[in-house]
Amino acid sequence: MNNSEAMDLVFWQVVTSYLFILVVLAIVHIKKIPRKKLIIISTLRMTLQLILVGYILIYIFDHPHPLLTVGIILFMLGFAIFNVYQRTKASIQLPLKKMIALAMVIGISISLTYMMLIVLQLDPWYDPRIFIPIGGMIIGKTMTGVALGVNNLIHGMRDQKDKVEGALMLGASPKQAAKSIINEAFDSAMLPTINAMVGMGIVFLPGMMTGQIIAGQQPVTAVKYQIAVMLGVAGTVSITVLIFLHLAYKSFFNEQKQFLLSKRHPTKGDKPVDFH
Repeated sequence: MNNSEAMDLVFWQVVTSYLFILVVLAIVHIKKIPRKKLIIISTLRMTLQLILVGYILIYIFDHPHPLLTVGIILFMLGFAIFNVYQRTKASIQLPLKKMIALAMVIGISISLTYMMLIVLQLDPWYDPRIFIPIGGMIIGKTMTGVALGVNNLIHGMRDQKDKVEGALMLGASPKQAAKSIINEAFDSAMLPTINAMVGMGIVFLPGMMTGQIIAGQQPVTAVKYQIAVMLGVAGTVSITVLIFLHLAYKSFFNEQKQFLLSKRHPTKGDKPVDFH
């Protein structure tokens, strides 16, 4: 295999990689951890989903069209929003869900537009071979950041209820009363991205860079793309989480600047809190 030739795997080589899952199953069995069914289902779902996506991408790459590219991105964005709802440990109602969706649509749209048109300067702009993989990485990382931001905002409001109400009684505005909670939620949402940037290149080689090198790209070219994408991820997460937090904190207060959250915030299965 020369340097410009991509390394491919034959069927039996892929099959041998499932030995790692057998090892995981053996460990959880010995430890009596009730996760065998979940591991098996997750492995099967991953395999089937990736195979399906692979064939879909073959068709899209062979028949590039702006509607197909945008449609795939919108589908991934919708699925990411749904996953944020699922990852939220507290029950939330429609108003807060709308804020999550709005923040993700605005933040990701701004970042992807800038990334594709200004940074990468795609020609055509809808080139699916670049737009879809990079868009997927940015959406996926943003989904994780927003989920952390949602959970930390809700838990912060619940756990620091007395502090917020005390600030309100002293004349603080809702924004001032919730400022420290908003900042803590933002910090928690950004931490995984920052940690990934710190360890990247020394502790581990990121997936995109590894994939490009395996596909035959020069390491320097792969590094350039990885830097651009990682900076795009950091920017998108920060913009999206910031938009969400500055929309969502208002839902914890009424028009009279009173704190709406009860002492005990419901968890999954309880009656949701009705934020207005």
